[in-house]
Amino acid sequence: MNYIGSKNKLSDFIKQSVYQVVGKDLSNKTFCDLFAGTGIVGRNFKAETKKVISNDFEFYSFVLNRNYIGNHQTVEFENLIEELNSIVGKSGFVSEEYSENGKSERLYFSEDNGKKIDAIRQEIEKWRSSKKINEDQYYFLLCSLLEAADKVANTASVYGAFLKQIKKSAQKELELVPSNFEITENQHEVYNEDSNALIKKIEGDILYLDPPYNARQYGANYHLLNTIAKYDQFSPKGKTGLRHYQKSKYCSKIEVSKSFEELINNAKFQHIFLSYNNEGLMTESEIRNILSKFGKYDIFTTEYQRFRADKEENRNHKASGTTEYLYYLEKTY
Repeated sequence: MNYIGSKNKLSDFIKQSVYQVVGKDLSNKTFCDLFAGTGIVGRNFKAETKKVISNDFEFYSFVLNRNYIGNHQTVEFENLIEELNSIVGKSGFVSEEYSENGKSERLYFSEDNGKKIDAIRQEIEKWRSSKKINEDQYYFLLCSLLEAADKVANTASVYGAFLKQIKKSAQKELELVPSNFEITENQHEVYNEDSNALIKKIEGDILYLDPPYNARQYGANYHLLNTIAKYDQFSPKGKTGLRHYQKSKYCSKIEVSKSFEELINNAKFQHIFLSYNNEGLMTESEIRNILSKFGKYDIFTTEYQRFRADKEENRNHKASGTTEYLYYLEKTY
């Protein structure tokens, strides 16, 4: 999935930094990914830790992580995927509100793919209600649908806008591909809560934080994935069909530092890592000052190519690369 802030390219850097501080044997450690997104970081620690705790406030993210982290034993899916891929598309909320030739004229999907999404989504829900599938299968199939829909979305990257014409990749027929997850003996925990509230209820050994860096709200950028995941009824707003979403304080220059310090203060974890970069709302000195209040502070850095979702002439930051910071706190008080 093409995702702003994805740590896929940085996952090895993060893991090696954790090893350097905590050691390579994590078999008795609980690892928490509090702002999980697509769950890349948590997945990389799933097999070698005692438990992964994964959380994100966005529901589409919860679905992804409920599958990739929450599912840890074999799920039967072959016949289910085959049945869903052969289903005939039907008109529904997605095709009417977000697809080609729909009543709202929003070109997020081709007409055929919009109707296919509606048909598959309704069938998955029907199977859950009739108990044809269990909760593990439900989230496995729903995750597979979200990823399949994202591959044929008619957008440049995020869902803040759609393209005026259906692009070539969006004309391809939607096809579910199994969202296979890693099998582990241990169980894991997945939450869909506000991070500053959840941190008061959990504890562990290693806490990884990857909050939003800037003013871009994930609830707006990925609203359509939330809509497919929830498949609820509401009145889409404006040209892009936004749903109501709660704005993150980590996207507010006024509130971010206070929220971050509150989170660190309430964290019951010895080892805390924070991913951030040199274009973030909080400065390096602000982060250092906050972390230094609670224990031993250190920092790791690496250079990598920045994500580009906008046009060159509209970009505030012209550089093609950015510096990724991985702050470390050994919390002692």
